[in-house]
Order: sequence, then C-alpha cells, then structure tokens
Amino acid sequence: MKSDLFASENMAQQATVPGMSQQNAKSIKYAVNGEMHARQGSMIAFRGNLQFERKGQGIGGMLKRAVTGEGLALMAVRGQGEAWFAHEAQNCFIVDIDQGDALTINGRNVLCFDATLSYEIKTVKGAGMSGGGLFNSVFTGYGKLAVICDGNPIVIPVTGQQPVYVDTDAVVGWSAQLNTSLHRSQSVGSMIRGGSGEAVQLMLQGEGFVIVRPSELTPQASAS
Repeated sequence: MKSDLFASENMAQQATVPGMSQQNAKSIKYAVNGEMHARQGSMIAFRGNLQFERKGQGIGGMLKRAVTGEGLALMAVRGQGEAWFAHEAQNCFIVDIDQGDALTINGRNVLCFDATLSYEIKTVKGAGMSGGGLFNSVFTGYGKLAVICDGNPIVIPVTGQQPVYVDTDAVVGWSAQLNTSLHRSQSVGSMIRGGSGEAVQLMLQGEGFVIVRPSELTPQASAS
C-alpha cells in the first residue's frame, strides 16, 4: 500500500529513551517507565502495559476548580509502554523546568508532565474573583511539562521598567515570580456607552515573561 500518509514524519518510531518527546506539532509522545501525569481524556493512543487512573487534587484543589471552572483534571499513567497525548489539535510545546524555576500555567493549557514536577493551584494575586483564568497552576521541581496552545503563542518579556498587560482570556502562563494585579483600561464613560470589550486586563510587573495565545477564548472552547 502506498500513500503520503505513510511518510516518515507521520510514522511512530519505537522510543529509545524514557520520557517526553515531541511527536509532531499537535501531539506529545511519552515513553512511560514508572509514572507520569496527564490531563484527563488527552490520551489518543498507547502500546505496552499501562494503567490510567483518575488523580485527585485534594480538597482545596477540588473546591477551587468547582468555583472557578479552572484547575487541573488529571490522570496518573503508570507502567511500561508508550502513550500519545493531544487535545483538540492544539499546538504542543515542551518546557524543561529546572530546580529553582517556577512557572504559572493556566490549567486549560496543561497537557502532560513528569511526575517529578510538583504543582499547586493558586489564586492570582490582586485578581480577586473577576475575569477568566485567574486560578492557575504553579509548577516547581524539575522535569518536562507539555503545554498546549490554540495557535502559535506569543512570549512577551516583562521588565521592571515595562510591565505587560494581558487579556485574562488569552493568557497561557507567566514567570511565577512576577507580580500580578488587575488593570482597568476603559473609562467609566466608555463603559456607559457600551464599552470596548477590553475593560480589564491582568498587569504583570517585575522581571520575567508572559505567554499569550493569539486569540481570546471562544465560548465553545471555554465550555469544553
């Protein structure tokens, strides 16, 4: 049988080392030898002897997720084998996190990660309960984290002299050491006249970076 479908770039090869690797722009391959974690429902194929179990978040994590709709609905993947992960054909990126690093990522943008990484669901300081994506997961430790984004992300440097303002529906993540607060860029008069649709942003200050997606969340994507 012949077809462009069987081109080498589409063929899955046997893993030579354990851990996470990029299968293609839309999926992640993970050679499991022990345990790893992934968002529930993101496994698209596997081979070998693997078990998939729902992973709890603890009482605090569950309460935050119930209130906000954010957070991480996770599963633990255990055993020996290979698994592939993807979510709604979104673009996938692998982040290497070293000891001492701390990265804040919106739960909707997490695909899978090494069990050596720790995460905690935290409230974004200064954001209160308004806006979207304001309960995020802070990753620390060491290992690889696969992040998903609808489109190619934009990484914007943040400096002490130049804070960055981002739409809360577009933000993917940021350096955890940055200071956050809400910023109102729309006047009261403009709001009375119907508003511009860009009333409040998340302001990030300090030294680091922020990652944003090239569009706001759509109601359909938010609901899923």
